[in-house]
Amino acid sequence: MANITAQLVKELREKTGAGMMDCKKALVQTDGDIDAAIDFLREKGLSSAAKKADRIAAEGTTFILEQGNEAIILEVNAETDFVSKNDKFQVLVASLAEQLLAAKPATVEAALELANAEGVKIADQISTAVATIGEKITLRRFEVKTKTDADAFGSYLHMGGRIGVLVSLEGSTDAAAAKDVAMHIAAINPTYVSRDEVSADEVERERKVLTEQALNEGKPENIVAKMVEGRLGKYFEEVCLLDQTFVKNSDQKVRDFVASTGGSVNGFVRYAVGEGIEKREDNFAEEVMSQVKGN
Repeated sequence: MANITAQLVKELREKTGAGMMDCKKALVQTDGDIDAAIDFLREKGLSSAAKKADRIAAEGTTFILEQGNEAIILEVNAETDFVSKNDKFQVLVASLAEQLLAAKPATVEAALELANAEGVKIADQISTAVATIGEKITLRRFEVKTKTDADAFGSYLHMGGRIGVLVSLEGSTDAAAAKDVAMHIAAINPTYVSRDEVSADEVERERKVLTEQALNEGKPENIVAKMVEGRLGKYFEEVCLLDQTFVKNSDQKVRDFVASTGGSVNGFVRYAVGEGIEKREDNFAEEVMSQVKGN
């Protein structure tokens, strides 16, 4: 049997919002498999969502640079929100975007080895900024996109770069419409463009969870299958961009809005600053004791 640590229980609780004891029971039942434990809690009606975004603790900014038929989106992290608004930090981020878009390295590791016109590697440029600004700064991720003259980029930075979205419309030059789609993605956070991108394994996993939910609700077995397919449609509306209700027009699906431009969505990138990063480790025992004392 797997060792069910307090940290594992804490992680499951943060992902699902379920109670501490329910999380521990789920982990025991699933031998410490956190994905299976999430499904277990959902099947029992103890988790309100398929997944919950990891706690966001890191600071920094996202940035987007467009140059003709090329564009880049990147995330650069700092330790505090104060530094992320620093002029020197912002200059560094813009400079990194220009260098990366010009060179198009395949990985962050390769990017750090790139040198500017003066022969200074990006890793050293960042180190110099760290020494000047006084905080740890890291280039976390980036992605370059290309298009043709017949296509359009849509970019959007929310809250000064807390969320950045870069989307490409193929077969449409309507940049304003592309930006509207980017704003929708920033707000609703889809995972895929269309149902075709959802793997068969993921669909089957979701179908199993929904079936167990329906059975645990006491629904008759002869109608469970039909109910599950209906709920599966709702799942696709949550995760697939084209199936979602368009935020700027609740009478329209995103697919219909995009079709009205004469184009199609050719992929998107959405970065939220610090998503999935823990800045510091909380003392789980102290947290629990503080709640007990508070009661």
